[in-house]
Amino acid sequence: LPVIFSVAIFPHWRQVLEIIALYGGLEVATANFFEPWLYGSRTGISSLALLTSAIFWSLLWGWAGLVLATPLTACLIVMGRHVPQLRFLHVLLGEDAELAPEAKFYERMLAMDQNEAHGIADRFLSKRSLIDFYDTVLLPALGMVELDRHRGAFDEARGNYLLLSATELVAELAAYKEARCGPSENGSAVVTDKQPKGAPVICIPAGDQADELTAMALAQLLEQSCHSTLLLPTASVTPEILERLGEDHGTILCISALPPFVFTQTRTLCQRIREQLPQNRILVGLWQSPQDPAVMRERFGSAGPDRVVTTLTAAIAQVEEWQKTSTAAAAVHSLIAE
Repeated sequence: LPVIFSVAIFPHWRQVLEIIALYGGLEVATANFFEPWLYGSRTGISSLALLTSAIFWSLLWGWAGLVLATPLTACLIVMGRHVPQLRFLHVLLGEDAELAPEAKFYERMLAMDQNEAHGIADRFLSKRSLIDFYDTVLLPALGMVELDRHRGAFDEARGNYLLLSATELVAELAAYKEARCGPSENGSAVVTDKQPKGAPVICIPAGDQADELTAMALAQLLEQSCHSTLLLPTASVTPEILERLGEDHGTILCISALPPFVFTQTRTLCQRIREQLPQNRILVGLWQSPQDPAVMRERFGSAGPDRVVTTLTAAIAQVEEWQKTSTAAAAVHSLIAE
């Protein structure tokens, strides 16, 4: 109507073209920038979802679809927010839906954004403990790396880069809120100097680089819990080394394995250690495995481990329990000897 009116009253085409340019620019700016920003900030709809829905409903219903695009999209987001089966709609169309910490951490690793990955770790650690970060973020992310690597989702170079990035992060967290052990002046357990407690704990990776990384994290947590800990590479598990470890029956051996496709080599390594160290306790960590630990322990056979755990929290608790038992037994033998 403004264009028709301008053609009727103006003697030249310049004013008509100016009016066409004015309304065309306003329409483009309103439809592509102002309306998505305004509606998105008020309804929780992302700008891309709003534009896509406007195109879809316009093609389907014409002008009526264009008018109803925003309220229909808002209804879909509300349904996705409150109906569990339709949660994907909230994730797909909303702007406030976030990935889980482990998925976001893995996504940043895939994008080779080390700064943001470390930022996710820092934000998590500002509210929760290091062992919670390993159990709920790092290990699930490493499990995704291993699963995608075995599926062939990325090449070996990308997989090595992801594991090296995670290894660097674990190394940086070595001094994070390090525990202080030993008796203090008032009898409490916090002093400046660390004093290892109990028998030594040997952490052994079951196989590849991911297993080495999880063994490194376990050894780090054990050291921060004031245990005398040694990280032993798989290639170093020789009969001579095992013979020396077997001189102390209190030595605990922890085998670290990250599924999938790791059970066979873990069982082989465990049985080899058990044959040479029948008196020592063996703990196997099949991290993030969905199966019941007791059922998995039975699959190892008669020469299997003493315990199977799926989280670092359970591993630390089991080592603490064994150390207390060993300490109590040593105290009883000392009293008997006296």
